[in-house]
Amino acid sequence: MDSIEKRLRRRLAEVEDRPAASRHLVEGVPEAARDPGADDECDPRRSEVAWERQQAAALAARTERERGDLLAALDRLAAGTYGLCEVCGRPIPAARLEARPTTTRCVDHAS
Repeated sequence: MDSIEKRLRRRLAEVEDRPAASRHLVEGVPEAARDPGADDECDPRRSEVAWERQQAAALAARTERERGDLLAALDRLAAGTYGLCEVCGRPIPAARLEARPTTTRCVDHAS
């Protein structure tokens, strides 16, 4: 289990470095584009700026979700329930945990 904890913690560190990258992405959006009062329909970059902001927001949401999943997996590891299906209580196959280390369900109960 020690190697699992190291793997989860290493991944958590990687995920926690992402907010800096997403802040950089948002900072790259022109200042005027971030001002809701500066909604100029004639601005040719308007749709591009909107897309960039949506991408930055999606990255931030995905990062926070993954961070929560990793913290929950570490909690399960500490509680001794890591690798057990939350539905049936049976062990989750090692290959599934290798592919999806934060999973909480076996293949039969994955949805």
